[in-house]
Amino acid sequence: MQRRHLVGVLAVFAASLAGAGGPAAGQTAPAAEPAGPRFVVTYVDVVPASEAQALALLKGYRDAARRDHGNADSQIWQQNGVRGHFVIVEQWQDEASRKAHREAAHVAQFHEKFGPLRISSYDERVHTSFAVGAPSSVPSGGAVLVATHIDITPPGLDKAREMLRSQAPASRGEAGNLRFDILQGARQNHYTVLEAWRDDGARDAHLTATRTRSYREGLREQAVDGAPYDERLYRLVP
Repeated sequence: MQRRHLVGVLAVFAASLAGAGGPAAGQTAPAAEPAGPRFVVTYVDVVPASEAQALALLKGYRDAARRDHGNADSQIWQQNGVRGHFVIVEQWQDEASRKAHREAAHVAQFHEKFGPLRISSYDERVHTSFAVGAPSSVPSGGAVLVATHIDITPPGLDKAREMLRSQAPASRGEAGNLRFDILQGARQNHYTVLEAWRDDGARDAHLTATRTRSYREGLREQAVDGAPYDERLYRLVP
């Protein structure tokens, strides 16, 4: 009887060890990496006096990236009114092509030359598609480009996602809109909104529309952890 009891205890102990590596009660396993395209938005700030040198390096990086396998788009945006502030906007066919690009020799060479010019970290953010429209023509040099990062508190996530999904196609249908894409960040409550408008007049009309004002006010109620109206305005680097 004593030996039988010991065997039973050991069996229970072994079973508990076997399950130790799995998800704890009430937890879910990490989500599988989503398929589909990758959108990379990278914020870079350089020494103002080095702006011309940085621009030349950024253009070289952009042109080389466009030749890499799986690249669907690569643009450089320059922030309005602030010297030395840029954002790199890229789209890749999938995660494999993005990773292959990052490991390319020309990318390492770019970072080696560009690193000494930076005054902040190379803030690269990888996204998947959330509400992305059909590819449009490349905006002209006079277009108004907007990048907005949104953090949403978990309790308001479902409602905020509904607002984001409805706002994107409605904005694309407005006169003068060239782009209105909402990208999903690595965290489920992080989003980046990329906009392109033909000119200031088109964007002003969008901002004053009743639907846009309702969207912004509603989103502010949900996104109390973020700054949904801390928009950065840019122009396209040719």
